[in-house]
Amino acid sequence: QVRLVESGGGLVQPGGSLRLSCAAPGSIFSIYVMGWYRQAPGKGRELVAAITSTGSTNYEDFVKGRFTISRDNAKNTVYLQMNSLKPEDAAVYYCNAARGVWSYWGQGTQVTVSS
Repeated sequence: QVRLVESGGGLVQPGGSLRLSCAAPGSIFSIYVMGWYRQAPGKGRELVAAITSTGSTNYEDFVKGRFTISRDNAKNTVYLQMNSLKPEDAAVYYCNAARGVWSYWGQGTQVTVSS
């Protein structure tokens, strides 16, 4: 079983920052596209940002300029730096590893944005 382990969620005030981390097995991390998704209550899961094994990134419009996805190949870890957080960013954030028909998910980490 492939296990993705997320951490870093929590409660933050609007305008604040959080950094999420996701550790993956090396065999997965080195060749899969790593992504962050989120799911708010009553809504579907949506892509937030993704990064390829070579470091190319993709962001959804609603986080451009505020969130940054990065990867540390030595630690087999992908990060999501979230700045200028808004109440609408509150959700469970999931790490994903994808390649072709293969897709693996982490257990999710809660991000709450509230004053």
